[in-house]
Amino acid sequence: MNMGRILIGLGTAVLLAGPAAAQKVSYDVGNTNFESLNTFAFKNSPVANSTTDTSGYDSPLIAERTQEAIAAQLEARGLKRDDAHPDMYVSMRRTYKTNYSTYVPPEWGMGYGWGWGYGPYYTGWGSWQLGTPWYSVNERVMGTLVVDVVNAATGQLLWRGVAEKHVHEHARPEERIERVNEEVNKIFDKFPR
Repeated sequence: MNMGRILIGLGTAVLLAGPAAAQKVSYDVGNTNFESLNTFAFKNSPVANSTTDTSGYDSPLIAERTQEAIAAQLEARGLKRDDAHPDMYVSMRRTYKTNYSTYVPPEWGMGYGWGWGYGPYYTGWGSWQLGTPWYSVNERVMGTLVVDVVNAATGQLLWRGVAEKHVHEHARPEERIERVNEEVNKIFDKFPR
């Protein structure tokens, strides 16, 4: 009976871990008529990236692929790129942080508790300590992409999309392109045009 409960608990933990690893996306929008905006241009973000350009997930190639994916999303919504006289500027920035999680398994064995059939001092199965428990540390790099859309005439922030996802430093270029496209597509799902 206890083994069934343990298996149910492990199954639940596995099912809940899947959505936790998925991409998180949020957005915010101001009070603007986006139908009046017809052109866009890219503008460099004033905030520098949080890591050096020596890693596989923070390179000029990733920035170029991200800009191409954003341009494709905006053009699919009827906007045209005009670097000379844009109605809105689009800026993007990426930041990275390392998350650590520690896993310490439960320790099972003979412990103290009320028994059955063997008198009040039978210990049954329970938790116990035998020396130092083993543990594992999981290190994951989380990348955050922030896309800002700003009114070119006033400098007012019109829309912001944010995506956070686990990054894979050793992914193949095809996988990186696919991940960037998925990330940008998911951010622009809620774009108001």
